Amino acid sequence: MLRVILIIFFAIIVVGTGFWGYQEHQEKNAILIHAENNYQRAFHDLTYQIDLLQDKIGTTLAMNSRSQLSPALADVWRITSEAHSDVGQLPLTLMPFNKTEEFLSNIGDFSYRTAVRDLEKEPLTDGEYKTLQQLYSHATEIQQELRKVQHQVIENNLRWMDVELALASEKENLDNTIIDGFKTVEKNVEEYSESNFGPEFTQMNAKNDNSFKYLSGKEITKEEAMNEARKFLQIEEPVNMNVTENGEGSDIGFYSITINSPKQNSEIYMDITKKGGYPIWVLNHREIGQSNISLNEAAEKAKKYLNDQNFKDLQLFESAQYDHVGVFTFVAVQDGVRVYPDSIRVKVALDEGDIIGFSANDYLIAHHKRKIPKPEISLEQARGKVNPSVKVMEHRLAIINDDLGKEALCYEILGIINNDTYRIYVNAIDGSEEKVEKLKNAEPIYEQV
Repeated sequence: MLRVILIIFFAIIVVGTGFWGYQEHQEKNAILIHAENNYQRAFHDLTYQIDLLQDKIGTTLAMNSRSQLSPALADVWRITSEAHSDVGQLPLTLMPFNKTEEFLSNIGDFSYRTAVRDLEKEPLTDGEYKTLQQLYSHATEIQQELRKVQHQVIENNLRWMDVELALASEKENLDNTIIDGFKTVEKNVEEYSESNFGPEFTQMNAKNDNSFKYLSGKEITKEEAMNEARKFLQIEEPVNMNVTENGEGSDIGFYSITINSPKQNSEIYMDITKKGGYPIWVLNHREIGQSNISLNEAAEKAKKYLNDQNFKDLQLFESAQYDHVGVFTFVAVQDGVRVYPDSIRVKVALDEGDIIGFSANDYLIAHHKRKIPKPEISLEQARGKVNPSVKVMEHRLAIINDDLGKEALCYEILGIINNDTYRIYVNAIDGSEEKVEKLKNAEPIYEQV
């Protein structure tokens, strides 16, 4: 009897184990099938988007109406964004495909920047039209290569899961039709230089570069960088410093400095420009205790610190508190006009009131003496461009970067609608609405340094 019971018991275990194994196998297959279906969908969507892209760029070449050209170029931008999304869903992270993604990004940037400007006032130049022709030609080549891959995938019932496994195996000589096809696309795209986008595109991108072209002063040595760091951080006691040189020979050359301070029991990290020895950013990594000073007191300490470091004509623009740290944003002011591109951020620890964070990257890139134009529309005309439902609370002139990265003189109008506060920028030259921002929590602070 006992033997029968044991046989039945083990039989149940065997059957149960088999059933469990079968279920695990089914679930694993279901996951693999789901992943394969997602890969197939993303690939065919990508091929479809490239087809659309080639057609849409071709359509823009045949257009003569500027009112039709702007929405067509906006469509090109939308399609490149969707194509980017599809590429991101394919198992290509282990295979270089950055040139193709960069090419799609450049098409999107070119089309967006061209679409959002007033083509009635600034029609396409001959160079931009030539750029569109080149983009059409390159898009056609990419389309043809992807169609070849798509044909092979469908005809031979190829699986994307095999691509993922092949890439993960890190074999030197990968023999896979899909991988070979995408490598061909990448190789062809690599041959398209940035000059294919024309000088206009290059100039537009140059406006958004990260060079410190406005800095003055001579190039400093590592030793001088350490001395500048000591002065800026107000360090008098002995500390250990480690200096690394970065960006040698470039416009954005800088030194990275790590400081171990036994007195403060902290590590301080800092970047300082080679040209002129200006601090780019500072981070003092230390434990922060309970708050002992108010946010207003911390703001005063931040303002005094900037004054002591010879950062003049700045205005406290925004103030926020995160745990026991105060974060303050300052912007430059020239001739009574707030200049947003020239901004500096300061972090103050609310336990001891010392500066634990500093970022002047935007300020160092953009700050210079500007020739500010006179507004061509009045404040009343600018307020007339604002939604009538907005209750205007404050207004002033300001310089901001528009969607194309160009600086624009605007009327900055602060208003309330439905208990929410908005900052609205109306171009002071042509009256167009440049930007609308919804503010969080409290209204911004405006104080002169």
